[in-house]
Amino acid sequence: MDYFLELFLGGLTRGSIYALIALGYTMVYGIIGLINFAHGEIYMLGAFTGLIVASLLTVFGLNQYAILVLASLVAMVYAAAYGYTVEKIAYRPLRQASRLSPLISAIGMSIFLQNYVRLAQTSDFLPFPALIPDLAFMEPYAHIIGSAELVILLVTAMVMLLLTAVIRFTRIGRAMRATAQDKGMAMLVGVDVNRVISITFMIGSALAALGGVLIASHIGQINFAIGFIAGIKAFTAAVLGGIGSIPGAVLGGFVLGCTESFATGYVSSDYEDVFAFGLLVLILVFRPAGILGRAAAEKV
Repeated sequence: MDYFLELFLGGLTRGSIYALIALGYTMVYGIIGLINFAHGEIYMLGAFTGLIVASLLTVFGLNQYAILVLASLVAMVYAAAYGYTVEKIAYRPLRQASRLSPLISAIGMSIFLQNYVRLAQTSDFLPFPALIPDLAFMEPYAHIIGSAELVILLVTAMVMLLLTAVIRFTRIGRAMRATAQDKGMAMLVGVDVNRVISITFMIGSALAALGGVLIASHIGQINFAIGFIAGIKAFTAAVLGGIGSIPGAVLGGFVLGCTESFATGYVSSDYEDVFAFGLLVLILVFRPAGILGRAAAEKV
């Protein structure tokens, strides 16, 4: 039973990171109906920014809590700036073009960011400091769930609640919902659609950076290529849950994370991706809109 719980909680931890990244995919898709394939690289940039900031703050002798918070905040701000830039360069000029054009542009941005970090930093794996401290009250449960995993789960839960509150009860949240429903009508009633889209990219990028710092601190290393596979897995989670649905992105992340965890624990780590993408195929065959997605009717 302990082994099952360990795998389950480990899956939730992994799924939490997928969920944080998947939120960026699903929010952007919900607003403009396109997939930002450079989003995984924003996650990677956030992790590298966290490493640089943490290394600088360590010199000043700050404790782990302060370093974790400051590194996460700086990484989120930096990634948000990149998200804004990606939207302005790769998407906004092509908003009226065919759907294939911004897709190719986003893939090109992804390749550019990967090679930019590889040349600016290194192609080798870099050690990442353990910023999440061990919690004394977690010692009796350390064989099931570690302090880092607990912190990741709690932070993810708080972020989800905060994001839900922002979208439901704030002015920018109402503007996002209006833009997602009908951009033309939203503009007629005074919504600055360009600003809403930019803010959506920035929020999604900031959440991805937060996930990058947390998981890098937990795993202990980063590399310029970590954004690619993480981005693909998070996109899979978004599709599983129902692309365009924020609760669906969270649920899809948890389902994908638990699937990988149980596949690794009970079968083999070699089949981790097989089970993950096999599950995606099954969901799309029997429920093409995803677990919580709704089939959209289109006028012809």
